[in-house]
Amino acid sequence: MKTILIQLDTDALPSTFDRVVAVDAGVEELFSYGGVTPENVETLVHGAIFTRRPSDLMHTAIFIGGSNVASGEALLAMVRKTLFGPFKVSVMMDSNGSNTTAAATVMAAARHLDLPQTTAVVLGGTGPVGCRVAQLLLRQGATVRLASRSLERSKATCQMLAKAVDADRLTPHESQSESGLAGACDEVDLIVAAGAAKTRLISADQIRAISTRKLAIDLNAVAPSGIEGVEVMDKAKDHSGLLTYGAIGVGGMKMKIHAAAVKSLFEANDRILDTAAIFDLAQTLS
Repeated sequence: MKTILIQLDTDALPSTFDRVVAVDAGVEELFSYGGVTPENVETLVHGAIFTRRPSDLMHTAIFIGGSNVASGEALLAMVRKTLFGPFKVSVMMDSNGSNTTAAATVMAAARHLDLPQTTAVVLGGTGPVGCRVAQLLLRQGATVRLASRSLERSKATCQMLAKAVDADRLTPHESQSESGLAGACDEVDLIVAAGAAKTRLISADQIRAISTRKLAIDLNAVAPSGIEGVEVMDKAKDHSGLLTYGAIGVGGMKMKIHAAAVKSLFEANDRILDTAAIFDLAQTLS
């Protein structure tokens, strides 16, 4: 029986990136739908679960993508609500690559740092990738400072994260002002920049002022870099004692996690690959 991946994209045109990864991961049939919303997804899910016997549903799976992560989360919630009893298929949500990128970022950090002994600052922490990096770092025992240009947005994101993970070691910070950024970065070991493309979040001088710095990861692939001095191809590059990763340096692991997650959808018919589940899978990879 052929494996079928049903790609539900919240954008008008389904992502070619996600389609290519699915094919390279060995999916035999790929059905792609764009413009999918919680209001119109039910019939697509019913088509997935009522066309094969329950014992064969492990050969069908759903991938939720698109550029809007909030829309993807809403779609995932409706898909889960539509599945019932033995009529279930595995589902993966990775809108805008947020979950696989966050997992790859924390995996890179764990190669060099003892995360339970690590204090990290996540710049751009209220964005879709930043908040997931913070969530996964907290799950690994790190102390996390979540920084945003808006303190109110940072506080709101921290409150949201507290619903998913122990947030006792999480604090909100504003990074718009020089003093606010300095306070957020004071005595941190790990700096992660997860802001919007073309946005410089911290200068080289500000990085050098952090005496405890050990590792910097910049997830911005479009110049200028989010962390001045970090190049997009950096992969554990040593800058006078500071190890750095750029977006492409993290990207290899992100692609490996993405492909492995797609493959794992067809090992059972009831997997939900969200932020935490994708990271758990990533930890099993060499």
